Amino acid sequence: MKTVKIVGVPEHFNLPWQLCIESGEFEAENIDLQWKNIPEGTGKMCQMLRDEEADIAVILTEGIVKDIAAGNPSKIVQIYVQSPLIWGIHVAAKSDFQELKDLKNKKAAISRLGSGSQLMAYVNANEQGWQTDDLKFEIVNTIDGAVEALTNGTADYFMWEHFMTKPLVDQGIFRRIGDCPTPWPSFVITVRDEFLRKNSKTVQKVLEIINKTTYDFKQIPNIDQTLSELFNQKIEDIQDWLQLTQWSQKQLDEKAFNKIQNQLFDLGIIEKKSTFVEMVKAL
Repeated sequence: MKTVKIVGVPEHFNLPWQLCIESGEFEAENIDLQWKNIPEGTGKMCQMLRDEEADIAVILTEGIVKDIAAGNPSKIVQIYVQSPLIWGIHVAAKSDFQELKDLKNKKAAISRLGSGSQLMAYVNANEQGWQTDDLKFEIVNTIDGAVEALTNGTADYFMWEHFMTKPLVDQGIFRRIGDCPTPWPSFVITVRDEFLRKNSKTVQKVLEIINKTTYDFKQIPNIDQTLSELFNQKIEDIQDWLQLTQWSQKQLDEKAFNKIQNQLFDLGIIEKKSTFVEMVKAL
């Protein structure tokens, strides 16, 4: 039995992994896939790959491209979710902020440095025509930390996935004043170089299994009901999310990679460009 340590966020995007584990599909191929939820998100998962605490990460595209460019010894082996991630821009329900322009020069709550919540603050600032040098951040680690920071005023706004944050909006804890979709595919599957070098056949088999499940995921009977119950979401919100979400079974090609990297470079998220070969490994 080959042990594979895999990490991802505890969000609806990753339910296909749980279904494959529960149905014993990895086990049937002699793979002990050990899934760990990482509520702190991308920055934490990048660190886990570097520290060899994880072999595979299902991770935000912008975060891992930035970290591999900064020396993380890993490769992107596949796109996992092709559709953009829709980041809601949230403020405390009782705050005075009403419009996006009110957030100029205000402090963003972020999970960690290098996390999607930080990088998307740059994307949003750029779209609003703000100076990205003026951005200020408060590290809050998790969504619970963000609730605390926005409620007590140590941060002013928080960017997090629209649908996962919606229960907090419905409960009157946050108010959403806008959305900011990623200009690139949301999630990619990334593998540590050393693990990939020694276990490429195992990684291929892992991808084969997950791709079969994501391909048919929306056709699973009552999947909307299952997701609604598991993630404490209204069924209509899950149905909207399912309609917007498109999983991928394809590798990241050079043209798409160059487009993503150029966007990140133009936004000042990465300081230098890497080559396709340094970032991506076709299996």
